[in-house]
Amino acid sequence: MERPDLRLSPNDDLTPSRIKTELLSGLTVALALVPEAVAFAFVAGVHPLVGLYAAFMVGLITAVIGGRPGMISGATGALAVVMVALVAEHGVEYLFATVVLMGILQIFAGVMHWGKFIRLVPHPVMLGFVNGLAIVIFLAQMTQFKEPGNPDAWLSGASLYMMLGLVALTMLIIWGLPKLTSFIPAPLAGIGVVAGLVIAFGIDVPTVGDMASIKGSLPSFHNPFGTGEGLYGTALAPFTLETLWIILPYAVILAAIGLIESLLTLNLVGEMTGQRGGASQECIAQGTSNVITGFFGGMGGCAMIGQSMINVRSGGRTRIAGIAAALFLLLFIVVASSWIEMIPLAALVGVMFMVVIGTFAWNSLKILRRVPRTDAFVILLVTAVTVAEDLAVAVVVGVIVSALAYAWNAAARIHAVTREEDGAKVYDVEGPLFFGSSDGFIELFDVKNDPDLVVIEFARSRVVDQSALQAIEAVAAKYEALGKKVQLRHLSRDCHDLLTKAGHLMVDSDDDPDYEVAVDYSVKTGILGGH
Repeated sequence: MERPDLRLSPNDDLTPSRIKTELLSGLTVALALVPEAVAFAFVAGVHPLVGLYAAFMVGLITAVIGGRPGMISGATGALAVVMVALVAEHGVEYLFATVVLMGILQIFAGVMHWGKFIRLVPHPVMLGFVNGLAIVIFLAQMTQFKEPGNPDAWLSGASLYMMLGLVALTMLIIWGLPKLTSFIPAPLAGIGVVAGLVIAFGIDVPTVGDMASIKGSLPSFHNPFGTGEGLYGTALAPFTLETLWIILPYAVILAAIGLIESLLTLNLVGEMTGQRGGASQECIAQGTSNVITGFFGGMGGCAMIGQSMINVRSGGRTRIAGIAAALFLLLFIVVASSWIEMIPLAALVGVMFMVVIGTFAWNSLKILRRVPRTDAFVILLVTAVTVAEDLAVAVVVGVIVSALAYAWNAAARIHAVTREEDGAKVYDVEGPLFFGSSDGFIELFDVKNDPDLVVIEFARSRVVDQSALQAIEAVAAKYEALGKKVQLRHLSRDCHDLLTKAGHLMVDSDDDPDYEVAVDYSVKTGILGGH
């Protein structure tokens, strides 16, 4: 594993201007983190501080040792919806224990370099992921339009119009300010102006404090394993195999969702900032942050695409912004809670609506008619599944559908051109030979009418898997049954190795990989037991 680059600013010089931009970007992100962390804590059924502590610790640790500067991590809704059943049945201490195990699994994935498999996610799946997550972020803001303390009642009348007006004002400031100056991040200016108006004129609209109090102390070490009563009046999780079997399924699901969302966000941020690499390091960072968070009373977390977009678009490019966001958040909890609770939710909703507009891949709507139908279907499918289910399911479904579509297209490509050569019939096979094309390969041959010697030319083909071996043996067996002989020609080195290992080649010598010398190989039948 390459030594990770943990410099504060791998690509930019730390000038006073750069540091100012990073700190202001971090402040903007911290303000947007507060309602998100509280809301996701409510979704998971835990105390708001459990979400806020997670946002601070996960955000700080991943900012310091993460795979890509500019990313923001914290408590997320994708994880919260999985946690709610565990918390309801066993209590919050089991959640803390699960988060510790989740982190261990993520560290193991990083050490094993499993993060590189994110490269297998096709671009249509990425587009669907981005669009689906933008819709999820938008829908998550709808809860802010409900009356404080009454989640079943929506705002109406003057309260609703005032809320919408302030949201629109925030969005207008974020849109227009960059055209005038870049001295201060536009989202921060939007929050500041709208909060100032609400406080100065005593406008009655929902505020952060109406959601919950964010006042708290510094997070302290807490071992969730043991006997007796833990935090928030729930029982500790016994350190037993029974506990392991309870938390393991949740830990596996949470680890998978967390890594998928984090690695896809890593790729997205990388495209926007021009940075590369860091997948395995990000896995380790996410895992480390969750292990520590579990022992400090946090609900765990992963990368947050919304906050990451706020950071990048506010100019955050180094680790300083992520570190500053986490420290500002802690400052809010310990010292400045009374001030932060005065911020109107409308300002933060306006910021998130602009994130939605900036995150949604609008060009994907234009290209739906131009790209292959399968790709268009995958984009729409992943978007829908992300909204209806969760990100991990959507990505897995998208990758499977894309793989099946590729296999179908590749299978349809196999064909052969025949010619005569010194009394033998040569089949020039074109296209990959694998499980999807093996039946088509077998059907290429006219066994009954072919001469006594048949040569199968693989210069424009590749033998890929066990199904391909089975198909070659099946063809050879058919010819052998009629007393005819089959030889293979122009095997590439990897194909030659595959066939030699399986025992199908009569001659154990390397073919010329440049195809300057043709070596014909006879085929053994009966190796795989099927004709």
